[in-house]
Amino acid sequence: MRIITDARTTTEQFPGLVLTIGCFDGVHLGHQRILDALAAEARDTQGTPAVMTLEPHPRRFFSPENAPNILTDNETKYQLLEAHGVAVLYLLPFDQRTADMTAQQFVDELISARCKTRTLIVGHDFAFGRDARGDYAFLQAAGKQHGFEVRQIPPLIIGGQRVSSTLIRERVIQGEVENLDAYLGRRFSLAGRIIPGRGIGGILGFPTANLDVGPCAVPAHGVYAAQAHVHGASYIAAVNIGIAPTIRNEHPLVEAHLLDFEGTLNADEMEIIFHKHLRPEKKFASRDALSAAIAADVQRIRQYFEHRDYPA
Repeated sequence: MRIITDARTTTEQFPGLVLTIGCFDGVHLGHQRILDALAAEARDTQGTPAVMTLEPHPRRFFSPENAPNILTDNETKYQLLEAHGVAVLYLLPFDQRTADMTAQQFVDELISARCKTRTLIVGHDFAFGRDARGDYAFLQAAGKQHGFEVRQIPPLIIGGQRVSSTLIRERVIQGEVENLDAYLGRRFSLAGRIIPGRGIGGILGFPTANLDVGPCAVPAHGVYAAQAHVHGASYIAAVNIGIAPTIRNEHPLVEAHLLDFEGTLNADEMEIIFHKHLRPEKKFASRDALSAAIAADVQRIRQYFEHRDYPA
């Protein structure tokens, strides 16, 4: 997949460009419906399937104190887009310059002049340009002016719910990780770099790898049955999310104890794939009580995976 670092300045051209635009946070099944249409159109017309994505999320620019945490880090999002057939990824830096672009400028300068789009495919709620004044009707008129076709993809409804990043984010922060594959098409996961911890897990007999997940949405505090992918292998993991109240840590942590892992983990990249929320975070009377509780959690997690295909 070719990555264009700034769609506003690129001079690269691609034959028969079929383009879609959006944040694509989570690359969930609703997004995948758009990507499938994109790939099919490019295949039928022997064109180039492309995505233009905004970074950072516009809400992080306009209201950083109230910005939603993201469902997928950039590297994971790029991998998912490529896996769904995207050949070209345009990055559109969302700064004051982009925020000030009118809908007409957006079409004239980006969709037409820079990308030379032949077909534009958008979601049902796509809006763009200053004050979000550009909509599907605007695009249809602009397409006639500039010579590109426009298609709109309807929303995906599952179980009476419209699949959206907001819906999935709300489930994540409530700790409802078990059935998110119904909306994502895969289990929810967090990826990042392992960072140094306080070593308390090792003292208790259950060493943990602490994951730096950046601005990603984190499940509710508690203990989870999970898988950890690291060093090219997959391990069953007991994951604790919270502030470690028994130890009185000050900041929320994502800690993974990898069952049957031998070795060291220092600044390695790791992905945690969530399967089940076992229990909420709890303060114990002593470290001995905490250690006994962790041992019980580990046993429950072993039993959980005994009845399921692993790795999955």
